[in-house]
Amino acid sequence: MLTTSISDFRKDIKRYFDKVTENFETLIINRGKDNGVVIMSLTEYNSMRATQHELSSKENERRLDSAIEKLKSGNSMSKNLLEE
Repeated sequence: MLTTSISDFRKDIKRYFDKVTENFETLIINRGKDNGVVIMSLTEYNSMRATQHELSSKENERRLDSAIEKLKSGNSMSKNLLEE
């Protein structure tokens, strides 16, 4: 996680954007006490939203937990995808 002030961010905005997008960094721009802005890559944001959706209901959460347990216990199987 990177942190900077708004004035430093303005001075070198391209470098900060490059770090965020290329290294999956999260950037926090401080704007005073307990006030700030978070910048993250679109890929990271989409991943976070997908995770939030998966955990949005108890049923989805149970299915995910069950799948994780099957993988950990070695009680899973693999299948080859059919190619067209």
